[in-house]
Amino acid sequence: MIAAHETFDGTFPYRPHFSTAPGFPMHYVDEGSGPVVLCLHGEPTWGYLFRDLIRRLAPTHRVLVPDHMGFGKSATPADRGYLVQDHVDNLEALVDDLGLSELTLLLHDFGGPVGMGLAARRPGLIARVVSLNAPTPFGQPGLAEALAVNAADSPWFRWIARAHADGSLGAVLGALDYTVLSTLKLNGFEDNALITDTWLRAYGSPFPNRAEAAGAIGWAEGFATGAHRFAAPDAGARAALAALPALAVWGAADRTLAARHFLPLFAEAFPRGRAVELPGVGHYSPEDAPEAVADLVGRFLAETAP
Repeated sequence: MIAAHETFDGTFPYRPHFSTAPGFPMHYVDEGSGPVVLCLHGEPTWGYLFRDLIRRLAPTHRVLVPDHMGFGKSATPADRGYLVQDHVDNLEALVDDLGLSELTLLLHDFGGPVGMGLAARRPGLIARVVSLNAPTPFGQPGLAEALAVNAADSPWFRWIARAHADGSLGAVLGALDYTVLSTLKLNGFEDNALITDTWLRAYGSPFPNRAEAAGAIGWAEGFATGAHRFAAPDAGARAALAALPALAVWGAADRTLAARHFLPLFAEAFPRGRAVELPGVGHYSPEDAPEAVADLVGRFLAETAP
């Protein structure tokens, strides 16, 4: 059973599951049956971002939606690291604990580097990849330049660098229960009708104090200090991923991760892939355009079913 207050007024009616295999209680949603779709969120969201996709895909797929350590309903241990490579470790432990294979990775924001990190380590587990405004770093020669140019363009990444330099980053992100709206808006969504008390509570409640915001702070500090380590796939992993069907759905109004910087990297990693840009849709494309995203993902899954 799920307690009424955990459903956020019925908008997230999914029974919680927890794995301790990563060394802390890692929450995940597990709905439906069939081929596995593993949905990975980014900063500073959690599985709530995928609530509409869960509902739409669960009749035909097993939809697994973990919350990264320090986000959503997962624990926020004080003695752990919150860099991309740490989240890859946690995800690999969860996947092994649940005995998963033939995965469709569905990625958003830093869920992209985390999912691609798993793919670099365990390419045999991956069957398809879907990027929703998610970078897909996989050893591309132009990756470092794309990241640097995007960071110079992006208000979010410019703020992280400035806040880290002046010492305010931890204080601002440590108060995400109050500042989550401005943080989400800086990253970019276009549909202001989303902003309801329920929506704000869902996104702010995982961060009641600075200690519980360690995941969001750790990710931003990792960017500011260059401490994140992206996937370093070998030739076999690159070839395996290049052969997979893949889809990128990109909100064209994304101010945080610009399509012009990241879609070429997606095409390089997935030469068989297809990219669709959604005009007027921001960084949080599952929020801005839930029906369009679900329709595109649903058709892709049907067309590429084994």
